[in-house]
Amino acid sequence: MYVIDANVFIDAKNRHYGLDFAPGFWDWLVEQNNDGSLCSIADVKKELDAGKDELSKWATTNSGLFVALDPPVQASMQTLSTWANSGTFTGAAVNTFLAGADYPLVAFAHAHSHTVVTHERSQPNAKKRILIPDACTAIGVNCVDPFTMLRSEGAKFVCAN
Repeated sequence: MYVIDANVFIDAKNRHYGLDFAPGFWDWLVEQNNDGSLCSIADVKKELDAGKDELSKWATTNSGLFVALDPPVQASMQTLSTWANSGTFTGAAVNTFLAGADYPLVAFAHAHSHTVVTHERSQPNAKKRILIPDACTAIGVNCVDPFTMLRSEGAKFVCAN
């Protein structure tokens, strides 16, 4: 199963798959969620809701795509927190990471052996920001970009006109 980061939704809306001209992408996300192939977490929905735009409306309409954290995630959060606090990152980087949606997103994927989907790129030498791909690598979670997910799943968005 894939677990989707907020930036996948936001970049899709703003760049590649606008809700107004590429409804096939958004329908595909819902279909894949209904099939049990992808989801996101409630913390990501909170980030999308803050935008108060058509994406936040879409997220509300499709709120079933965003799941609550469950008890198995707690152990994964501890593992991830221990890694984040290992001394590699600045205190501000750790605080920002632990306060945001990336932390529970990666922990959820770890707890359930899922794959994280994000536009972020690994920067293993970064000290001032904890990036999702690096957090995933640290605790053994697979992480891919959205285009890899789309190709792996055989997504096709065919023009109807």
